Amino acid sequence: MLNFMVSLFSNPAILLALVAFVGLVAQRKQATEVMEGTFKTLIGFLIFGIGASTMTGALQNFNVLFQKGFHITGVVASPEAATALAQSQYGFVVSCVLILGFVMNLVFARITPMKNIFFTGGHSLFFACVLALIIKSYGYSNTVSIILGGVILGFASAALPQLCQPFMRRITGGDAQAIGHFNMIGYALSGSIGLLFKKHKDKSTEDIKFPAWLSFFRDFLMGMAVIMLILFYVSALKAGSAVTQELAGKTHWLVFPLVQAFMFTAGMSILMTGVRMFLAEITAAFVAISEKFIPNSRPALDVPTVFPYAPTAVIVGFLTSYAAGLIGVGIMFLFKFPVVIIPAAHISFFSGGTAAVFGNSTGGWRGAIAGSFVAGLLLAFLPTLLFPVFGGMGIEGSTFPNIDYNVTGILLNKILSFFH
Repeated sequence: MLNFMVSLFSNPAILLALVAFVGLVAQRKQATEVMEGTFKTLIGFLIFGIGASTMTGALQNFNVLFQKGFHITGVVASPEAATALAQSQYGFVVSCVLILGFVMNLVFARITPMKNIFFTGGHSLFFACVLALIIKSYGYSNTVSIILGGVILGFASAALPQLCQPFMRRITGGDAQAIGHFNMIGYALSGSIGLLFKKHKDKSTEDIKFPAWLSFFRDFLMGMAVIMLILFYVSALKAGSAVTQELAGKTHWLVFPLVQAFMFTAGMSILMTGVRMFLAEITAAFVAISEKFIPNSRPALDVPTVFPYAPTAVIVGFLTSYAAGLIGVGIMFLFKFPVVIIPAAHISFFSGGTAAVFGNSTGGWRGAIAGSFVAGLLLAFLPTLLFPVFGGMGIEGSTFPNIDYNVTGILLNKILSFFH
């Protein structure tokens, strides 16, 4: 039963489909309409996941080429790898924190003004790992670790989207949707930084006037394809034929960057198709659920749900955030940090791109650049503060880069060290 519950609550596609099902039943829809809405939600989110996986795979290949080509060594800020290590040693505690966290999210949404229900299951799993590792590092029992971790996760899931909601209203033009991605302190900060440029807010990234020979950049996917082609080929040529060919397998090493760049772009197209498909269904379902069970609740969904509102800002934010991370690498080398955090391209894309959407909503393209640059620096430097804790728990070679994990984790670590 425990394995069933863990599998159910850690699969966001099934979870969202169940929510759609409950919402449609609450509206007393016909059986065929219930089935159609439930299946569309499930299929749409799976399409969304396929796109995200395709993009992440291409960006991880880019990480290897870039690091080998430019001889950068250090710890890659990738929560997927760190979570795999944590699950192997503390799987029971992590899983129970995840389940209790979801339950407490519903409780907080029901009894407080924070009406956000967090649906990005992967991020909840990463956060559960961070909390479990920090609490267990002080020798607390599994029971204490699960209860404390679950309550914190549930509170964060309801409270942190609230920080972003004023900006989400600007971005989406409504209040029916929240952001559900644990860089929300960074996104709210980016939106606030954008306010410094509020007199330029009408000069949006989406209104950038490209020269005639660059007119294809008006098409988001075409611009994305060209940028990724440049990045992949520069990294592949710098890494050399041997390194690239090892990644490419049977594909010629000079063809591999071409395929990967367009694979990434295709993944983005798939992802946005899935977003459009499930977002309408889940929003309608939430109206019914909020009326019945949790009044005025809203779904907190993954960041690509805001990409269609400012797609050019996503490109700007990715490049700016990644550049900030590389500057961070230089500073860490220069000042001989005990650990050097290497930015992961997929983290910079999703987190930096979203930060730019928030900055753009309040300060135009200036806010997009400034907000995503600061977010990139935070993604680089915050993990250095908690890395010794994770290293002491056997999590080496990778770490958790996200801003919310680290801000919450640093505060929790300080509090526990005081009591301990």
